[in-house]
Amino acid sequence: MKTESPKTIYLKDYTPAPYNVDTLALSFELFKDKTIVTSEARYKKNDKGTSNNLVLNGDHQKLISVEKDGMPVSDYDLTEKLLTLKDLGEEFTLTIVSKIDPASNTALEGLYKSQGNYCTQCEAEGFRRITYFQDRPDVLTLFTVRIEADKKLYPVLLSNGNLEDHGDLADGRHFTLWNDPFPKPCYLFALVAGDLVRTEDQFTTQSGREVDLHIYVREGDQEQCDHAMESLKKSMKWDEEMYGREYELELFNIVAVSDFNMGAMENTSLNIFNTALVLAQQETATDSDFINVEGVIAHEYFHNWTGNRVTCRDWFQLSLKEGLTVFRDQEFSADMNSRAVQRIDDVNHLRRFQFSEDVSPLAHPIQPDDFMEISNFYTMTVYEKGAEVIRMQHTLLGADTYRKATDLYFERYDGHAVTCDDFVACLAEVSGRDMDHFFLWYKQAGTPSIDVKTHYNKEKQSLTLTMTQSLADTAGQTNKKPMHIPVAVGLLN
Repeated sequence: MKTESPKTIYLKDYTPAPYNVDTLALSFELFKDKTIVTSEARYKKNDKGTSNNLVLNGDHQKLISVEKDGMPVSDYDLTEKLLTLKDLGEEFTLTIVSKIDPASNTALEGLYKSQGNYCTQCEAEGFRRITYFQDRPDVLTLFTVRIEADKKLYPVLLSNGNLEDHGDLADGRHFTLWNDPFPKPCYLFALVAGDLVRTEDQFTTQSGREVDLHIYVREGDQEQCDHAMESLKKSMKWDEEMYGREYELELFNIVAVSDFNMGAMENTSLNIFNTALVLAQQETATDSDFINVEGVIAHEYFHNWTGNRVTCRDWFQLSLKEGLTVFRDQEFSADMNSRAVQRIDDVNHLRRFQFSEDVSPLAHPIQPDDFMEISNFYTMTVYEKGAEVIRMQHTLLGADTYRKATDLYFERYDGHAVTCDDFVACLAEVSGRDMDHFFLWYKQAGTPSIDVKTHYNKEKQSLTLTMTQSLADTAGQTNKKPMHIPVAVGLLN
């Protein structure tokens, strides 16, 4: 095998994937010392694709077999991280069988096993540790997932979407079959297998459908799930009322385990959390704990539309989902609690952490131009400054026009992978505003400084404000342009 060296990825070099994937059927056979993964994908040449080769990402797995339309394929190039197949044609089914070892996966990306449970974390590039695939967010497909395991050890087998089938097998094993009817990128794939207990509830959507709500935790933690469940139902109702976004699957699952390596992850219909952000009870939790649980439950649920149903074309667009969703969860928390206190907390958090990032050597725009490792851009700038940029757009348009613009955004791009430019274009189209200058917020790093001088004319009884904006140089950016900032003015007497 050849070893691949890290390289810098540039936004300007983006090209569409050479092949689309209409459907992807995954089969997982979980055993003590290995997991066999079978991937059956229906590929179709992308008219916008520039290559006739199919290059699949794959990492830390053993390739067992490759078949095209049921016939073995042996003519391929395999390196440490890539599987390349050449001249496959316009449309075909590719079946790949590989073996992985979740128990030894200490990276905690892809499928890993910890404290007896199987769990996944695929954002940003963990899916390549599961099977060979075009591991990029602009490849959306319809997933069907079959999971098979020992029933005594792993009575709970979960994946995305609706539960289509389940049953017992020979040798004490059992299976579940899951179908997600909405296309999604592979970073949103999720699988959980373990010995967990379930808390149940239901939510009635605005169109009258009943959605089953489940929270899975380890034995002994189920008494601390009530607040998280209520927070989930409040989030679903708020998203319907404020954004017109109804949840359209039959089931919504939350799994909370103490060894999940992220705070939380918004995988479609199967959100995975660290227990610290789900469990809360009056005897041991503070007011801040309850507010944090409510806010993070909301954040991951809101991703169902801002990130999942409408997702990112590439990772340079990360703030498209994260900045927008942070703004949404901040507004939700403001409506659920004290709006003034929420705003003060958000601003203090921004000034303390993001401002310091903006004056450091790590300063970067919320839409960066390049990266070597995408995990380095899950930053306060992308999340918190990204949310403030959305808040400014909300202020400029006003609540009613902003709502019409987001309605257009969801209607136009449901089931698509898009860019920050696409979102701002919807705001411009509905409002009639020219947002080109405002887009500098996405491209320039740093925190602007505003110098305000006042002059009061006693004879004319008029107050003149003179504002001067400056933006310091940051790494790779000098001589920056002034940016559009909405300013509210009030007179105290």
